[in-house]
Amino acid sequence: MTIYINNGFHYETENLVRLFFPNDKISVIRELPDEKPLPLVTALTDETENGVKVYVSVEKDGFFAEESGTVAFSDDTEKDTERCIAVHLYNILVRLTGKKQPWGILTGVRPIKLFRRLAESCGEESAKRYFTEELLVSEEKTALSAATEKHEKKILALSKPRSFSLYVSIPFCPSRCSYCSFVSQTIESAKKLIDPYFELLLREIGATAQIAEECELTLESVYIGGGTPTTLSAEQLTRLIAALRSSFDMSTCREFTVEAGRPDTIDREKLLAIKNGGADRISINPQTLNDDVLKAIGRRHSARQTLDAFALARELGFKHINMDLIAGLPTDNIESFTATLDKICGLSPESVTVHTLAMKRSSHLAMQGRELDTAGESPAAGMLRYCERKLTDEGYHPYYLYRQTRMEGNLENVGWAKDGFDGLYNVFVMDETHTILGVGAGAVTKLKKPASEQLERIFNYKYPYEYINGFETLLSRKERVKTFYAELAEYISQICL
Repeated sequence: MTIYINNGFHYETENLVRLFFPNDKISVIRELPDEKPLPLVTALTDETENGVKVYVSVEKDGFFAEESGTVAFSDDTEKDTERCIAVHLYNILVRLTGKKQPWGILTGVRPIKLFRRLAESCGEESAKRYFTEELLVSEEKTALSAATEKHEKKILALSKPRSFSLYVSIPFCPSRCSYCSFVSQTIESAKKLIDPYFELLLREIGATAQIAEECELTLESVYIGGGTPTTLSAEQLTRLIAALRSSFDMSTCREFTVEAGRPDTIDREKLLAIKNGGADRISINPQTLNDDVLKAIGRRHSARQTLDAFALARELGFKHINMDLIAGLPTDNIESFTATLDKICGLSPESVTVHTLAMKRSSHLAMQGRELDTAGESPAAGMLRYCERKLTDEGYHPYYLYRQTRMEGNLENVGWAKDGFDGLYNVFVMDETHTILGVGAGAVTKLKKPASEQLERIFNYKYPYEYINGFETLLSRKERVKTFYAELAEYISQICL
């Protein structure tokens, strides 16, 4: 698919085309060659005395349609022009494919953030109308957005100008799942790196805590993720949590999560190390309770191991257990997925996160040639509808939502929780509420200017061997945190008044 465009809206135009043709190679050109390429999307603008004229056409396999309109000059001319192009293009692509997108013309990963801005400026009902009428979002997803935003808002109010959260990366896994694109390494391939990596991680924790103290930052939440943190030994988990507690002021920490993740890495000693360390939230992530599906995605554990790990965590007194599921996994179907969710609800975890399969290009699935299904409605859509009904009936509510590129059915990921068990870190990081200090390989420090959209990133090295070899350079990058807050000192004082 070729996009011929003469304006600066190529990014959104390309992303919108990709929703309808996710498996096609898409290229953008600024001038038409002598021989016109087919299929062809044309998106042109022309500024006149009366406003900006917009022309959009699509030509593919004997199909041709065009639409045009004029955008009046205003303070939001650029935004309105972009939306006008998207609406015309969307209408044509729906006619061409016969498919509507559940999120309309929205292609961003944070629709709740947009909904909140609209609701704060013009009210919830106006925000809903804008979603459905101007952005062409379905009634179903608009209602989900409104419900999610209500719960997010309560969490965001906890954050203050000098608040921050801490992310600790353990980039090792027992095996790599077929859908995974995260930078993590299997224990077999990286066994020799674990000990030196771990010792340097403790050093980075100490250095980062000192920076946080100098900048007078307030810790709101801690999240140990990966990878699979429970690939560490019980002794290492004990040392890791002790280092966090001795380095950071944990008295203000509202939530401490350890992503136990894979059931085949969980045992009594590791769970005791986590619990005795004071972590109050863990994740046990089955993704599915169908053994055939587990095998298809490269998981080396059984559904029984998930149930046993959950029972052990309950026996040891964990009060907040989260469980992750994925809709749209290979070989899974509606019946199998609903059976999984029913069993999960029978366990009554405090929160459940339902992801939709995203076909990342660096995953084994993508490299093996699997493509996103574009024939009719994705089975994942039915799975998510069942989740919404079932989880609501079981007393859960949606508290955060985000989207990714190349998702089955162009759907979403939703965190569901019982009252009082919303995952704070999940909301803080997805909303980009406040600064996130990241430690470990692949972690990203995100410096947030309060009461603004300004965000500055400091990247750690991705792979454990890079992290080990470049550790001193990595530490020197963290000095930017201090200068960032020094530059903001007067600004923060003013907004705190």
